[in-house]
Amino acid sequence: MRGTRLRRLEHGLFALPALGFLGVFFFYPFLEVVRFSTWRWSGLRAPEPVGLKNYAELFSDPLFWQSAKATFLFALWVLPSFLLLSILIAFLIEGQPYERWVKGALFLPGLVTVGAASTAWYTLLAPEYGALAAFLPIPAWDQEPFWAMAMVVAFTLWRYLGYGVLVVSAHLKAIPPELVEAARVDGARPFEVTRYVVLPLLRPAVLFLLVVGSVLALQSYVAVFLLTRGGPYGATRVLGYFVYELGFENFRLGYAAAATTVLLVLTLLVALAQGKLLEER
Repeated sequence: MRGTRLRRLEHGLFALPALGFLGVFFFYPFLEVVRFSTWRWSGLRAPEPVGLKNYAELFSDPLFWQSAKATFLFALWVLPSFLLLSILIAFLIEGQPYERWVKGALFLPGLVTVGAASTAWYTLLAPEYGALAAFLPIPAWDQEPFWAMAMVVAFTLWRYLGYGVLVVSAHLKAIPPELVEAARVDGARPFEVTRYVVLPLLRPAVLFLLVVGSVLALQSYVAVFLLTRGGPYGATRVLGYFVYELGFENFRLGYAAAATTVLLVLTLLVALAQGKLLEER
């Protein structure tokens, strides 16, 4: 018992630097945001404590619910596409002579700065004056809600698909070849080997990408800010951009802090639920 306690104490001491880092850069800022959310504050005048009025106004604000709907729709588009494309591409290039080249090409967009990438996309795909508009029928994505959301989703997939392919590919390579060979010796056809042997072993990778993708979808902001500015007609105003508008365009910092708190709590709940699912699997 004494030895067990000493080991636990040693483990706790080793964890102190990480806990200190979390405390300084996560827990303390989060508590400050919660404190700001109880103020009516523009950043220019002294704050006025209002208690929970910001939250009451937030949950009755139609723009908040429109943003929540846009965020849910964005996640509904991005997550299945991200998972399916990651798995499909990883399967198609596995063991091929061009595998490394494809992985490098897919991962490259994640290394480009978001500002430069969005500028390039806008220059190429702008419906009125884009470089490709003269050769391809580019839809008016800056005026139609459906195509605006499609544009943001396509940009997000372009940036993060390489990461998903690398994760799935790493798990594919970790599958023991003996399992696949044993299934083939038992008479399993290629589709059956994939369905009953390979895909179940990829479940941890898929669940991991689901957790990461869900958090990214809930906190999406950059692509919307740089490409559509929440438009047209608020169709792409996700919660992250809704918070930006409140704080830095309308100067309602206390109200924006309340929206940020709700967004952080929602993200934490989704991550915890999916993390629990990951542990069970």
